[in-house]
Amino acid sequence: MFTYTKNQALARELIEEIGDSGTVLPVELDVRDFDGAKTLVERVKREFGRLDILVNNAGITRDKALMMMEREDWSTVIDVDLTGVFNTTRACLVTFLKQKSGNILNISSASALSPLPGQVNYASAKAGVIGFTKALAKEVALYGIRVNAVAPGFIETDMTAALSEKYRERLVDMIPAARFGTPEEVAKLALFLVSDRSRYITGQTILIDGGLGLGGL
Repeated sequence: MFTYTKNQALARELIEEIGDSGTVLPVELDVRDFDGAKTLVERVKREFGRLDILVNNAGITRDKALMMMEREDWSTVIDVDLTGVFNTTRACLVTFLKQKSGNILNISSASALSPLPGQVNYASAKAGVIGFTKALAKEVALYGIRVNAVAPGFIETDMTAALSEKYRERLVDMIPAARFGTPEEVAKLALFLVSDRSRYITGQTILIDGGLGLGGL
């Protein structure tokens, strides 16, 4: 099951990509909707019979220098990137606690640790996700629930595709691996963290950034 906000065309593309490899349920949801998240969990349990894994992947940016940042630029990013994690996790947690198992993976960002200028709102939200991950992992470990985070650097996505070529070249120069990462590379790490192969790992944030964070920015 995956959620999306408005882009039905991309949702259909994902359904087609998955094809016959499994049952897929797209749900239109704004993660800022606390009650909507609870309804979502009930629907998943009704459709699939159980709930085992939550991946908190929703995220937006509104990059701007702080002195030019409007209150809406701040609150929208915080609400989606951080409060959205609370909403969906809170909705899943009762189920996970009752069944004494569950796996939560939060997508943070390398910007939480090595932010670029103009990312005060985004870096704050993604750093909050790391703190959320650590604190919750301590609360629920005894119930068989694991909570981890992935912190990607610059990845070839729609978000980075909007960058100018000149700026992309500047960023690549900062990355020891000399390239942006791919969504597939992040997906493989995510798959490891939600699988039994990582069953003794919890409360961790794993950077996948081509070495970007080694020397800072």
